Amino acid sequence: MSATADTATPNSSPLPNVTPVSDIGLENLRGLLAEFGLTLVEIPEDQAIPGSFWGEAEAGLQGNQLLVRTDTPVHSALHESGHYVCMDPARRAVLDTDAGGDYDEENAVCYWQIMVCDRLPGMDRGAMCRDMDAWGYTFRLGSAAAWFEGDAEDARAWLIEAGLLEPNADRVISAVRSR
Repeated sequence: MSATADTATPNSSPLPNVTPVSDIGLENLRGLLAEFGLTLVEIPEDQAIPGSFWGEAEAGLQGNQLLVRTDTPVHSALHESGHYVCMDPARRAVLDTDAGGDYDEENAVCYWQIMVCDRLPGMDRGAMCRDMDAWGYTFRLGSAAAWFEGDAEDARAWLIEAGLLEPNADRVISAVRSR
């Protein structure tokens, strides 16, 4: 198994040099999230983000709402969205701040966020992996890219089994876990 975010802890700097959602456009993110039944809610930059597990500019989850500010990192928005997509319906029904989940699901969330970022203009897998590394995700092979390319078969298999990744294509399915 690989590694995930060991319930990742953000890099020691207050805001690492990562891509904010303002760089990709809120409307682009809103359109992508709608494919998964998520509603994007913009919070003013001078306010705390409700439902944020990590605080600061990190995305929040409450029910089917992803809460962000324009300074929220794209990786955070997609990671929390991935939790929504990957969790079972019972947890999704009571979701507020802490997505929970186990080690395998966390790995699947990391894989999903790297896969789905290609649907956003100005974002690609390389940039996503660099942002994940800058924020402080930890992987056994030393980087998100090395994990994704060489040690993430379990996460890929998890997503395929959950019906969230096409088994014979390099593409995320616009769906949420149904069981």
